[in-house]
Amino acid sequence: MQFRHQHKHAYLLMAIQLIFLVLFGIFVRYHPDADAKYHPSFKHKDMGTEDKHGGSDAHPVTVTEGGGHHPTYGMFQDVHVMIFVGFGFLMTFLKRYGFGAVGNNFLVAAVAVQWAILVNGFFHMSGGFIEVSLGSLLGADFVAATVLISFGALLGKTTPTQLLILTMIEIPIFVINEVLGRSYLGAIDMGDSMFVHAFGAYFGLAVSRVLAREDASTEKEGSDKTSDTFAMVGTLFLWLYWPSFNAGAAPGEDQHRAIINTYLALTASCVSAFAISSLLDPDKKFDMVHIQNSTLAGGVAIGTSADLMAQPFGALLVGIIAGVVSVFGYYYLTPFLASRLRVHDTCGVHNLHGMPALIAGVVGAVYASMATEEVYGPSLYLIFPLRAPENGTAELTQMRKELPGLEPGLNRTGVTQAGYQLLALLVTMVVSITGGLLTGAILKMEMLNKLETDDLYEDACYWKLEEEEEVEEQPGKRESSGSLNAAVPMMVSSAKTKDEAPA
Repeated sequence: MQFRHQHKHAYLLMAIQLIFLVLFGIFVRYHPDADAKYHPSFKHKDMGTEDKHGGSDAHPVTVTEGGGHHPTYGMFQDVHVMIFVGFGFLMTFLKRYGFGAVGNNFLVAAVAVQWAILVNGFFHMSGGFIEVSLGSLLGADFVAATVLISFGALLGKTTPTQLLILTMIEIPIFVINEVLGRSYLGAIDMGDSMFVHAFGAYFGLAVSRVLAREDASTEKEGSDKTSDTFAMVGTLFLWLYWPSFNAGAAPGEDQHRAIINTYLALTASCVSAFAISSLLDPDKKFDMVHIQNSTLAGGVAIGTSADLMAQPFGALLVGIIAGVVSVFGYYYLTPFLASRLRVHDTCGVHNLHGMPALIAGVVGAVYASMATEEVYGPSLYLIFPLRAPENGTAELTQMRKELPGLEPGLNRTGVTQAGYQLLALLVTMVVSITGGLLTGAILKMEMLNKLETDDLYEDACYWKLEEEEEVEEQPGKRESSGSLNAAVPMMVSSAKTKDEAPA
């Protein structure tokens, strides 16, 4: 079939990158932490604060006298590996879509981090400029994760052009929702389970619902032993580095606690996922779909309360529940959503990110309601800033003797804070689903040609395959699957040659 816009994605990529170049040139400057004028050898003023998404007024920025890497660089790199390696390889389970999974993941993430720096920065400008720092880069990776989660629900069913448009639309909506939740509702979510995982999952599912098609389930959607093994590489990278995802932006002892809680929750979800996977199978065997995904659910479910006093027992309990719920979701809920609600979820993001994020939101609210000064000490008012006394009160003056610089709050009770936590989760669900439905309507426009049935879950539509070159050289010889590149056998297939590709 001939398409008028077969190379649209290439031109769109060039346009996007040139626009980014201009915007960075006009608006983006180094944060003082990276500015040569503020070299640690020189005497300089306090450089302010920044949050995990490149904003302000969260955690102090420090520069060591010896210079060198920022103390959070290690965790930033952990998260970076999760985004570009973990998510990418986790999606390679489709036997004929290896290039498309890891390659499109790479492309979308590279576009997303640049756009995230700009969009986040416009909400936290300083002196008319966006100040970029290591915190900005870490925040951009978190935003990219949101888009990649949505991509998981659409894996193999969208064109590069559609993915790029989705990225450009989703990120501003994500940032607006996060500003609403954090700044206006005062919700806390250290591991971003509500603002990243829930948002990304339900945004992607809403898009999938709008783009629903009868031919979404085909033989090509399956996996094989090789592709599943490659996907397990992504699982293991994510499992190992998830504590950094949940703790990367936490200060001091809060970071220590977030690492412990996430570590324990992950181990518990791993064990429970293996157990339930075997119990549900008629032959009592493990299902690789469950092992690749549900073993990670504990990291999502503990995210909102990662830095809270959940205690090791609580972290294990949350992990167990998440693993069980996730496996049941894959076994029962995914087929139901596809057959009854026409919500096709290629990667099962609802089970890995969506439902565990809902658990995280509820667990976070429970722990917020239980938080007291007896348990947390003065740090209660740093973890829950709006629980601090109001401005001008004697209580605030007294607390500032222990916590100099403590910002005034709204004197919230634990129960009130819990209510706002649940409200933030509800708002996130509404914004993500509404935004996803609108985005899906845009992606469904006639000018953005959809993939044909034969092109679903198929690399050959957009990726040059080794076997195609061999067929061109020897048109009379039929290639066997054994002739494929041995280095990445799951990433190539015996697909027919495509003269033209849809946009």
